[in-house]
Amino acid sequence: MPTPERTSLTDIVAAGRDLLEAGGPSRLTMQAVAERVGVRAPSLYKRVRDRDALLGLVAAATVEELGERLAAADPTVAGLALAFRTFAHERPEGFRLMQTVGAEPAEPAALERASAPVLRVAADLVGPAQALDAARLVTAWATGFLTMELAGAFRLGGDVAQAFEFGVARLTAALAPAGPAGPAPEGGVGSAA
Repeated sequence: MPTPERTSLTDIVAAGRDLLEAGGPSRLTMQAVAERVGVRAPSLYKRVRDRDALLGLVAAATVEELGERLAAADPTVAGLALAFRTFAHERPEGFRLMQTVGAEPAEPAALERASAPVLRVAADLVGPAQALDAARLVTAWATGFLTMELAGAFRLGGDVAQAFEFGVARLTAALAPAGPAGPAPEGGVGSAA
C-alpha cells in the first residue's frame, strides 16, 4: 500500500467526493476513503484530522467546483441558474452537503469566490446597494427549488424544467430595472435574460 506521503490531499478529497456521490454521507467514512486511495485508515489521519474535517474538505471542494461553474456561466440570472441546476443534478449529494450546518468549507474565501458571479449579476440588475439582497433572493429560490426537485417533492405533474424556467424568468423580470419602455422582457433559461 502507498504511504501517506504518496497519497495527496487532493486524492483523498476526490475519493471522498466520489464516495459521497455514490452512497450519500453515510458512505463517506475514513475507512472507505483510505481503501479508495490505497492506505490504511490510521495513515489517513496524518492528512485529515477526522471525519468532520474530511466533510469540510469535501464541502470546500464542492463549493470550489460550483464557483468555477458559475464563473464560466453566461452572466445572467438565467445562465447562473442553469449552471446551478446542472451542478445540483450532477452532484446531488455535494449540493446537499453544501447546505448542511457543520460541513462548512474550511476556507471562507471559497464561498466568496462562488458567490462573486451571482453578486455581479445582481449588482448589474439592482445596483450595488441591493446586490446582496438580490443575490440572496435568487440563491434561496434556486436552492429551495432544487432541493425539492432532487427530493422528488414536485408531485402534481407538469414539466419541472419548465417550472424552473418560469421561476427564473419571473425573478429576472422582478429584478430588472424598469426602463422608459417598462419592465425588461422576460426570458427563459435558454434566452438572453
